[in-house]
Amino acid sequence: MSALDFAGLHIEYDERVLQPRPWTAEQSRWAAELIKEAPPGPVLELCSGAGHIGLLAVTLAPRSLVCVDVDPTACHYLRRNAERAGIRVDVREGDMTEVLDPDEEFAVVIADPPWVSSDDVIRFPEDPRTAIDGGADGLDLVRTCLQVVDRHLAPAGSALLQVGPEQVDAVSSLAVASRLRVADVRRYERGALLLLGRLPD
Repeated sequence: MSALDFAGLHIEYDERVLQPRPWTAEQSRWAAELIKEAPPGPVLELCSGAGHIGLLAVTLAPRSLVCVDVDPTACHYLRRNAERAGIRVDVREGDMTEVLDPDEEFAVVIADPPWVSSDDVIRFPEDPRTAIDGGADGLDLVRTCLQVVDRHLAPAGSALLQVGPEQVDAVSSLAVASRLRVADVRRYERGALLLLGRLPD
């Protein structure tokens, strides 16, 4: 087992779970800004891994948190990290399209899907394949996240999606197909964050 300080949170993980990237604390901070202005309702984190991004977000701006990940090991560490931080989290272990009730709505959605193309996974041997492999074009799980956001985002809510730096234009087009629009983009050396809202009727 390993541990690190993630912007003040003690986060545990092991080699089966993607090591938290320090730059992703920016996603937590932006999410916290959104939470403070969001309508009533819980926060949802998709593809949460060890839980560092969602946990930091609700530490900075307290709100109920639901985390979803398909990997049992990631969910194990998420529960440990939440307990250590003193945060109650509703952990949903399983396919993101199946573990949410049809009528659940969330004021803010944080999504951290794998976005490396399958052919490029070999460039990152230190990372668990399941945590970074996004399919042939790197966007398989991004598409699924967008579908889940469409189904579960509150009408005045917002979503914050992490993607690859070169994927912004492609994801912006995909968002429209899910009745979403990209309202803002922040680019970083290791990734990009897209702020999503609903398209007007």
